[in-house]
Amino acid sequence: MSELRFVHLGFGADAVEYEEAWQEQRRVHAARFLDEVPDTCLLLEHPPVYTAGRRTADNERPLDGTPVVDVDRGGKITWHGPGQIVGYPIMKLPRPVDVVAHVRRLEDALIQVAADFGLETSRVEGRSGVWVLGDPVEQRPGGLTLDFDPRLADEEFDPRLNGPEYAPSNAGQRREDRKLAAIGIRVAKGVTMHGFALNCNPDNTWYDRIVPCGIRDAGVTSLSAELGRDVPVAEVLPVVEKHLAAVLGTAVPLPRAV
Repeated sequence: MSELRFVHLGFGADAVEYEEAWQEQRRVHAARFLDEVPDTCLLLEHPPVYTAGRRTADNERPLDGTPVVDVDRGGKITWHGPGQIVGYPIMKLPRPVDVVAHVRRLEDALIQVAADFGLETSRVEGRSGVWVLGDPVEQRPGGLTLDFDPRLADEEFDPRLNGPEYAPSNAGQRREDRKLAAIGIRVAKGVTMHGFALNCNPDNTWYDRIVPCGIRDAGVTSLSAELGRDVPVAEVLPVVEKHLAAVLGTAVPLPRAV
């Protein structure tokens, strides 16, 4: 694997509109396919925006008609916005492409980022991304159990309508599993697109208008929420680059076994 090049597209007041960044992804993707540029990771912040992957259901979108950008990545609906580092690694992988292995490398890098800040994170089986694991069900406050939790037992339950008790942004208060970093990718012509979003200090109530990643029984969090102090993007960015370079820049991806 060649050295990974980082490109800062814009942060803070220079946050990049989603469609503009998507177009830049396409441009770099085409150049990487032709070997005109090395493996490249675009790093940026977006203004507030909801994006929906190919598997997003209608009942996971905002109820108030807030616009959603439908994109060609995997996964479901999520939010991007201020206080979140978005990374788009555009990398050439050997064929046949092992998409799962690429996702696992992204998870590894972000787990190490959290560890550098003293936060233990993990994977959750069957759910991509980086997670802070919750307490065992019997130890959680509020008395909800898996037997009675309407999110699991009631097909009519809609977390978008049920207020703060079930809001994704309050998963930490409920001591449930909560996602720190979301991952959704696409591979075209053997080259990756899209990538990850790591929550540093965003307003997580943006997630309460949707069903984030289509998951009803868990929520979202941020480095700031977990560490109990403000952890801005500028503090996290060099740590993200360090671990992406170490994991993606030194890995030797293998073709998927067939």
